[in-house]
Amino acid sequence: MKIKITSDSTCDLSEELVKKYNITIFPLEVMLGDKTYEDGVDIVPQDIFKYVSETGILPKTAAHSYGEYAEFFGRELEGYDALIHFDISSKASSSYDNAALAAKDFGGKVYVVDSLALSTGQGLLVLKACDLAAEGKSADEIVDIVNSLRPKLNTSFVPDVLDYLHKGGRCSLASLIGAKVLKLHPLISMKDGQMYAKKKYMGGLDACLRKYVKDLAEEYKTYDATRCFITHSNCEPEVVEKVRAQVEELFDFNEILETKAGCVVTSHCGKNTLGVLFITE
Repeated sequence: MKIKITSDSTCDLSEELVKKYNITIFPLEVMLGDKTYEDGVDIVPQDIFKYVSETGILPKTAAHSYGEYAEFFGRELEGYDALIHFDISSKASSSYDNAALAAKDFGGKVYVVDSLALSTGQGLLVLKACDLAAEGKSADEIVDIVNSLRPKLNTSFVPDVLDYLHKGGRCSLASLIGAKVLKLHPLISMKDGQMYAKKKYMGGLDACLRKYVKDLAEEYKTYDATRCFITHSNCEPEVVEKVRAQVEELFDFNEILETKAGCVVTSHCGKNTLGVLFITE
């Protein structure tokens, strides 16, 4: 069975990984004022940092319509027996609903997975589907397996500043002021498809990231060792390397993949946000 794997751009997979696994990315739309761009195509996170700095306003993001999904599925299904598409959490966007509606036009050949995640939490499911397809699993088997893995995703990150979360209505003014005064860095995690503040760290970003990785190792004693992601929004290379060294010390992943967050995730979290994401057991 020849299966095509696709995803919206919120999976934050690098161009190298997309090419290696023959994944097609369907970019979400990002709007800066009255101009609309395609995530990762004609807009990059630096454009968002500049726009927010100049205007104080967060960009808006938009899901594709039923018709756009139908056109995309029709094009990508050519030459394949089935197509499995992954979307950002349905709690954060209407992408999944629109895609699931369009999938009904293809006689059971198109499957749409609500990742209940974002960024490389979603990306982990996409790559797992690629692994399973390479093993010869059917589309039904792949979808069943990746759906069963959704509650086991560690989709978490630590932002350096809370300005973007505040502008997006996910952080109160009191929390924003408190974070700046006390140097607080929240651990943002996902549960049932929604983001929430799991705990707070105090101190500089380096120290907080060390505590974060240590806490992950203590909480998740068993995990899928296939891969993990270190995903960040333009963190300094030395910061990323320190995190990588700690992950290598405390975990035993077969590969540690570094990716940069795309425009949709950057719009929510801002610069210098970093997460270590993997599938738990």
